[in-house]
Amino acid sequence: HVQLVESGGGSVQTGGSLTLSCVASGYTVTAYCMGWFRQVPAKEHEGVATIVGNKITSYADSVKGRFNISKDDAKNTLYLVMNSLKPEDSAMYYCAAASSLVPPQLMLTPTAFNDWGQGTQVTVS
Repeated sequence: HVQLVESGGGSVQTGGSLTLSCVASGYTVTAYCMGWFRQVPAKEHEGVATIVGNKITSYADSVKGRFNISKDDAKNTLYLVMNSLKPEDSAMYYCAAASSLVPPQLMLTPTAFNDWGQGTQVTVS
């Protein structure tokens, strides 16, 4: 049974920073692709950043240069460091994990991921 638990969300001012964490149990973070998605009301999940291994990453254009995704294999934890936050970054952020290989062109596609956390809210004002 895979469990993903996010933390680190909160309210910040424009230009501020937050670091999200996702602790995985029942799943090894080194196994397949993991990542962060976000969702605002009435919209579908949007891929933010994903990672395979510790070097292959994919970022949404809107967050490139501001967000950084990483993993701590020893802690089985996924991170998302978010800098220079903007109001349009406000959303519920979800950690997600794939249970099979994800082609590079699908790394930001929600349907390629099988397991999801409950989400952590980020509000930028």
